[in-house]
Amino acid sequence: MKKQLPVVLKVQAAFGAVMAVLLVVGIVAYRSVFASFESAQWAQHTDEVLEHLANLRLQVENIENAYRDFALSGTEAFLQRSRANASLADNEQRALQALTADNPHQQRRLSLVADLLQRLVQRGNEIEKLHRTAAAEDTAALIRSGQDGSLLDEFRNAAHDMEAEEQQLLRERNSAAANRYHEAQVALIVGSTLALLIAVVSGWQVARDRIERRGAEDRLKHLNRLYAMVTGISASMVRVRDREDLFNRSCQTAVEHGEFEMAWIAVIDRNENRIVPVAWAGEDEPAMTAIKGHFSSSEGTLQGKTLAARAIRDRAPAVANDVQHDESLIFGKMHAQSGVRSLAVFPLIVADDPIGVLALYTSKPEFFDAAGLTLLTELAGNVAFAVDHLERQERLDRLVNYDTLTGLANRRSFLERVAQYMLSAADAGHKMAVFLIDLERFKKLNDSLGRPAGDALLKQVAEWLARNAENVNLVARLDADHFAVVLPKVMYEANVARVLEKTIAAFMKHEFSLNNTVYRMAAKIGVAVFPDDGTDADALFNNAEAALKKAKASRDRYLFYAQKMTETVALSLGIENRLRRALEREEFVLHYQPKVSIVTGRMTGAEALIRWNDPVSGLTLPGRFIPLLEETGLIHDVGRWALRKAIEDYQRWRNNGLPAVRIAVNVSPLQLRNQNFVAEIREAISVAPDAAAGLQLEITESVIMQDVNHSIDSLLAIRALGVTIAIDDFGTGFSSLNYLAKLPVDTLKIDRSFVVEMVSATDGLTLVSVIINLARALKLNTVAEGVETEEQLRQLRSLGCDEMQGYLFGEPVPVEKFEQKYMSLARSA
Repeated sequence: MKKQLPVVLKVQAAFGAVMAVLLVVGIVAYRSVFASFESAQWAQHTDEVLEHLANLRLQVENIENAYRDFALSGTEAFLQRSRANASLADNEQRALQALTADNPHQQRRLSLVADLLQRLVQRGNEIEKLHRTAAAEDTAALIRSGQDGSLLDEFRNAAHDMEAEEQQLLRERNSAAANRYHEAQVALIVGSTLALLIAVVSGWQVARDRIERRGAEDRLKHLNRLYAMVTGISASMVRVRDREDLFNRSCQTAVEHGEFEMAWIAVIDRNENRIVPVAWAGEDEPAMTAIKGHFSSSEGTLQGKTLAARAIRDRAPAVANDVQHDESLIFGKMHAQSGVRSLAVFPLIVADDPIGVLALYTSKPEFFDAAGLTLLTELAGNVAFAVDHLERQERLDRLVNYDTLTGLANRRSFLERVAQYMLSAADAGHKMAVFLIDLERFKKLNDSLGRPAGDALLKQVAEWLARNAENVNLVARLDADHFAVVLPKVMYEANVARVLEKTIAAFMKHEFSLNNTVYRMAAKIGVAVFPDDGTDADALFNNAEAALKKAKASRDRYLFYAQKMTETVALSLGIENRLRRALEREEFVLHYQPKVSIVTGRMTGAEALIRWNDPVSGLTLPGRFIPLLEETGLIHDVGRWALRKAIEDYQRWRNNGLPAVRIAVNVSPLQLRNQNFVAEIREAISVAPDAAAGLQLEITESVIMQDVNHSIDSLLAIRALGVTIAIDDFGTGFSSLNYLAKLPVDTLKIDRSFVVEMVSATDGLTLVSVIINLARALKLNTVAEGVETEEQLRQLRSLGCDEMQGYLFGEPVPVEKFEQKYMSLARSA
């Protein structure tokens, strides 16, 4: 029998066991409480390290921005700001060294950061020294070269590594704390009331620590997002080239990286004393439309009740952290319905003068705390300084590229534009021209009236030239009394001369007002044409200067660089002037060439060929003046005259009992493309009921194929009037059989070159045979042009060609001779 323990011993053992359990529970509970407390301390420690690190990053960015602003503007305030930030950065660095004294990895990184900071300060000192000893442009060039990018990148990488290690340490410590927490929970379940009480107390403390730690992490994420937004906007400031781009990028970055629902920027219109939104980003377009509408109304002034107006007046951020219950907000209900819970408006201030506002909207309530407001206020300041820098840069660029007196481009900018126009002209296959203009007697006027009057005259001349060119970018002022104009597109040299003649005449008639007195000015012009007179901008400009110098030494108002071109243009202008009077003086005449049936030998029609009785050169063939008629637009008037004259001759033949053969009249490409051409045909044949039966229009194949769909529509309308259509020079325009079958035509005229080759080459004979067979298949009449020999006639007869036209039967002659020679012959036959 086993010996039983006394009750007292059992009680004592039980008590001892209970006490042992309680002791174990107490020890475990104590470890849990201690671990929780230690975890909270580490979370606070990590929060302090990351906060000091974020401040250090911000101070370094501010150092770099201040040095850059100092280099670009020369303002001493930026230098003092940089030095102040350097001192703050040293304080943050010492704080980080103290906080991470037990972490050798972080200490090594801090050594690297200290070295980078020292190098950044040294580089700033170099910038200061360079700015005080060298030209400001050299300092700006050093800043724009971006050579400081590597220092900032190394610093950002080191700071990022430190932040990553601290967050990793925090996660590891949190994980260890969580494990100990679970151990405490197990012990508390089997423990006594005391252990349960201790566990409850420990659990409450751990839960509280977790909430505090989660809050710290949320604040850290919030600050990191804001810092990423600030960094993104600051980085974009280096790349932007104008204020609009800066504003758009800032709003877009705020929405994408700052996780704001909407962001917009407005500027102050001092003339109208109102706030004008100029850029925005976000998805709430109706809200932005309402905001713009409000600011454009009478309530959108600087004295209004908006947060933007308040921020401008107070020169401080205006914040609403509870949009749902803030009754002072004008659009509070609309924003609350769209999910906005907090918003803030930050003034953009330059030299204590507000220039606009930055507004940010978020769906998180109570979002804008003290730390966030400090960071965003600093961002608004950076945006404002960037605006000021861009405006300074614009003024600097204008001084470099524009004439300060007239506002026109200077020589450097003009040459760059000429080079661009030359590239465009080369790509498009046309010419361009440069005019250099010298004001005559300007020096005498300037000396007699004084420089203010001379400057006023130069401004008026610049305004007149820009208005006459219809584009200020085509005009430049080169020096005192020299201007330049570029003509970007030149199709014909005669166009240049016409522009010059018109411009000089208008300029000499224009009255310039100086000191209540009217003056008229004259000018000499030198012209160079690309690519004939130069293939690069400098060569073209120099040759235009040479032409101007020669013009100033002569009596000519203008001269081209190439003498031959001057003579050619003068000749063309003379012909053009006489052509403009030719219709009034009835100098145009029609000669007729007969068309003959190859089978019967009888005349079947006539082609009307225009001639010009030029008072200077005598009877002129169309090849010399038709291009000028087309170039000047006179072809429309002359074309209408030719139609009327041909129909008039046809009607006279009928009335006099002569054979009324159909007359073919050639049509210019410009006439066919004219939207009123069909109406002109209808008007021409309205003189008599049978006039349409006496008219045929000859249109070259290449003209029809330029816009075949338009040609088909026009020709259908013309044929509906009873007028027949012939395709002239068939075989040279590369018609497709598909379109040929659709064209509403009656006759194919075989080009003269094919008729010549028909006898001399087998291929020529084959080609003519194909054309004739094609016309026969399409039930079209064929006419061979330029038939001059019996052998050509024999071949055409054997191939089955219908008609012929050429010197073998008759050459073009005046209408009187045509009636005597061919009409009487046809009547007697």
